[in-house]
Parts: sequence; structure tokens; C-alpha cells
Amino acid sequence: MRGWGQTVRVPPPLLVLASSAYLANCALGAAVGLEVLDTAGFRWVHHAVYVVTATTTALAGADLLRRRSRGFVRLLPSAVPLVAIPRVSARSRWHPVIALTAAPGYVAALRVTRRAA
Repeated sequence: MRGWGQTVRVPPPLLVLASSAYLANCALGAAVGLEVLDTAGFRWVHHAVYVVTATTTALAGADLLRRRSRGFVRLLPSAVPLVAIPRVSARSRWHPVIALTAAPGYVAALRVTRRAA
């Protein structure tokens, strides 16, 4: 527990936004994949959330690089699956596997920037 006057260290806002967009994108993809949600009439929503995820991740990476934060190196591997995922059919078993390989990068970047804020 933190006492009065101690600072609470939080990750940079763009990194939090990018991580949240990634989490929302995974949740939406999982809901569709598990047939909990049917997006047949509006598939563009998942694509739009992906664009937001990729864009905010790029902006967060640029921000971390500008800050010379170790979070940049931790987030960088997440770019690989974000670039690869549009080239893999959403109906293939590899689509969710590739998408989930970005998760460790987001988690590592959040952890290192929280500690080193």
C-alpha cells in the first residue's frame, strides 16, 4: 500500500490506449470466433478496431522512442504480428494464434514503463 505523498507510476497514455485497443480487438475477434457475436452484417467494425490498434501502437512506439524509454524495445515485437495479421485469413486457425503473439509485447512495455516512469 502506498502512503501519502508517494507517486503512483503509470505508463504513458498512448501506450495505455494502444494496449486497450489491442485488448478490445482481441475480445471482439474472440467473440466472433466463438460465435458469441455475429458481425456478418458489419465486418468493418473489426477492421476499424484493427486500424485503431495498429495506429495507436505506432504512435505509442514513436512516443516511447522519443522518450528513449525501454518500453519501445519491449513493444517493438508486437509490430510483427500487427503487420502479418491482415495477410492471414480470419477463418484460419493461425489468425488468432498470430494475433495473440502481440500480447507479450504490450504487457512487457506496460510493465517496464510503469516501473521506470
